[in-house]
Amino acid sequence: MNRTIDVIVDAAGHIQIDAVGFQGADCEKATAFLEAALGQVAGRERKPEYMARRAVSRKQQVGR
Repeated sequence: MNRTIDVIVDAAGHIQIDAVGFQGADCEKATAFLEAALGQVAGRERKPEYMARRAVSRKQQVGR
């Protein structure tokens, strides 16, 4: 899956950052440098992907 960070600037100069293809807190980690460079964050919306858990494979050991 491709992961991108979209930066949208509207006519009034408001900036929106959209982390696409990230799951959980990875999106906040990926955009932290932009938030730090741009200054104060006015708000944050978390998409459903934020709550998604990564699939973790586990091997189960069966008693002998």
